[in-house]
Amino acid sequence: MGAITAASFRALKAKGEKIAVLTAYDYPTATLMDEAGVDAVLVGDSVAQAVMGMENTLGVTMDMMMHHVRMVRRAVKRAMLIADMPYLSYQISPEEAVRNAGRFISEGGAQGVKIEGPVVYFGEVIRSLTKAAIPVMGHIGLTPQSIHQMGGYKIQGRGEDKARRLRMEALELQSVGCFAIVLECVPAEVAKEITLSLSVPTIGIGAGPDCDGQVLVNHDMLGWGKTKFTKTYVDVRGAMSAAFGSYVEEVKKGVFPGPEHCYE
Repeated sequence: MGAITAASFRALKAKGEKIAVLTAYDYPTATLMDEAGVDAVLVGDSVAQAVMGMENTLGVTMDMMMHHVRMVRRAVKRAMLIADMPYLSYQISPEEAVRNAGRFISEGGAQGVKIEGPVVYFGEVIRSLTKAAIPVMGHIGLTPQSIHQMGGYKIQGRGEDKARRLRMEALELQSVGCFAIVLECVPAEVAKEITLSLSVPTIGIGAGPDCDGQVLVNHDMLGWGKTKFTKTYVDVRGAMSAAFGSYVEEVKKGVFPGPEHCYE
């Protein structure tokens, strides 16, 4: 398959091919992801915790996100580039949402945006974006921008009533035009039922193996994350810590720079 687009997501689901998504916030990281064959790169508002040291995602602004979207755009050649709509960039009005999402597309080079929340709150926003030819990825379950309302980072969809509500939210997001739907921190069996009920793909994060694809925050898979649903593929954090320690030690002892690092 060539360059991945919103239309590719449905085609991948139809073929039964899993979809691999990762977050990236900078040029060198996104370059490696694209070369590795990732299907989509999400410039997530998770940049708040992963890169900026914030407590949650609520402090990220459009200008901050644009800065990172532009960096990643320069790196990505094959993968679809999706930009997270940050807090208050789409909640105020559909017009404001189209204006901000349009910036991601026209100025940042993104090919789609992601919005958190159900149709009952943001149906008109999603309709307005799709009318403006902006592909929208939905996001339900645990929605970090609603963290204060939810009372913390908690599993969503436990119990038949809550599971039924999630299934309905997913179907409604599909009906208003979302090309894919992120399911975050949802019991695996509930995520499986939702996935089977949709014609658009589900992208899971802490939602079990039966989703049509998976997404992880790249820092979590490289040694910084310790949640139940993350996996450390390589301990980059440990390697970096060891390298920094060795550098400090060698500088203090006068070992670095050695003769091979000097100009004659």
